Amino acid sequence: MKRNRMGLMVLAASLSLGVLSGCSAKEENRMGEDGVLELEFYNADGEEDSWTNPVAQALTEATGVRLKVDYPVAAQDMKVALMIAEQNFPDLIYAKGDAASLIDAGALLDLTDLIEEYGSNIKKMYGDEFDKLKYSEEDPSIYQLSSYSMGGTVYKHSGTAQIQWAVLKENDYKVPRTLAELEAMIKDYMAKHPATESGLSTIGITLSASDWHWMITLGNPAGYIADGQPDNGQWIIDENYNAMYKFRSDKEREYFRWMNRMYNEGILDPEFATQTHEDYIAKIASGRVVALFDTDWDYQDAEKVLKADGKLDKTYAPLPVTLNEEVKCPSLMSQGLVTGQGVAITAACKYPVEAIKFLDYLCSDQGQVLVQWGIEGVNYFVDENGKRYRTQEEIDYNNSDKDYQKTTGVGFYSYPFPAYGDGMVDATGNTYTKASKEAVIAEYDAEQKAACQAWGTELLVDIFPQPSEFEIPDYPPVWAYLKPAELDDIEKKLDEVAWSSLITCVIGKSEQFDANYDAMISSLESTGMARAEEILTELIKEKVALVKE
Repeated sequence: MKRNRMGLMVLAASLSLGVLSGCSAKEENRMGEDGVLELEFYNADGEEDSWTNPVAQALTEATGVRLKVDYPVAAQDMKVALMIAEQNFPDLIYAKGDAASLIDAGALLDLTDLIEEYGSNIKKMYGDEFDKLKYSEEDPSIYQLSSYSMGGTVYKHSGTAQIQWAVLKENDYKVPRTLAELEAMIKDYMAKHPATESGLSTIGITLSASDWHWMITLGNPAGYIADGQPDNGQWIIDENYNAMYKFRSDKEREYFRWMNRMYNEGILDPEFATQTHEDYIAKIASGRVVALFDTDWDYQDAEKVLKADGKLDKTYAPLPVTLNEEVKCPSLMSQGLVTGQGVAITAACKYPVEAIKFLDYLCSDQGQVLVQWGIEGVNYFVDENGKRYRTQEEIDYNNSDKDYQKTTGVGFYSYPFPAYGDGMVDATGNTYTKASKEAVIAEYDAEQKAACQAWGTELLVDIFPQPSEFEIPDYPPVWAYLKPAELDDIEKKLDEVAWSSLITCVIGKSEQFDANYDAMISSLESTGMARAEEILTELIKEKVALVKE
């Protein structure tokens, strides 16, 4: 897995030219009249950000840095490829899955020495998992910080499936734990409530599968529900670190056989494969969809509409549903630090010291409280015991306004920048994030409180298999890996085959299901599935060796 080391050479040249000591801001004309340094930042998972919300302004006041944010304007945006072709890079970049191309092009700085000299808060944040940031055994450079939270406890999770609270209430809060139990509950509710109060026909299940969301609602649940696997993207990893493209799993075949039956029986929305994601959200927001196979960040905008409309019972309960009683729901399983995707400093940055200091401030206690909680006296307060808290008005604002994060800045920069996980505490004994156990309980709405009372639990996730029931893998989650070009190319082709073929399997006649599934497996094999599994297995074993050194 040898990588182009041009980036290291660029860094060395930069050091010899004194770049790390800081070029003249006047020469680069990057310093504003207010004495603030503007750094260009490309966020591959971002949206329009004028850097004018209160949290952004407070970050600038604390660091002397303002970000000029660029972001994709279309789903298939090729900006990273264009940057490489033109050799024109921003100062900071979150390239998501395209970072490997930047590393091969020598476009990212090795942050190791910068972190050693200026990154005490970065080192504190990553602690014992710091070495996981290293790229590989052969090239132990640190090119990125993780864009995902470090450590913590899971107090909230949307589970492997979701069902409206109205349905659970009619079933005395019985928790459906298998697909068979979920199916019976959905069908019974649809029979009793064929339409909503506004006259819309009830939909048993809907999915969003006309674009990349197919991975979230069609692909991912199969691995969780059928194989009890944590999130490794499209892969299943066995106890010997061997990788298998998950859709060739016999258990997942049975999951999609069930989906096929739900489609043919009219339970699964006939428009699931063609509707836009906006249509999907609109259907959920109307209150007519009984159950989902999704994750909360993907449907939260619809829930905010339901809450604003006073339809709390039409929001969703998280469920630990699996194929059968033999499969354990993996929702709360810890996979350790996610690496492979994160914010990087490019070799084109003329201010790497200022850039790393900015990132280090974000990792500091002060920076984390600002990013996660917002402005003291506005978004949160501190009581006489030194505990941070939010007013009910602020909580309601957060829960009901889909633009809350963007408008206030609260939580808007916890991704893709480094962040502590839920439950991690600072020097004052307060949690870095708002999601402490007590805070989560305090913020439960009436439906959630009623469920906990009925279940005899403190938290909704108490009905799930707990983290202590699982071992933490020696390798980071595979979905975030920077993959070699050959594997990346094959995987993209495999996913294209799987996307269309799985839809064919689900919408086909029941008697054609096995033939359709066999045809998909054959297409996957001819697309290079075995070779992809071989490469990924080698890569995972290298990651394990790096951590175990």
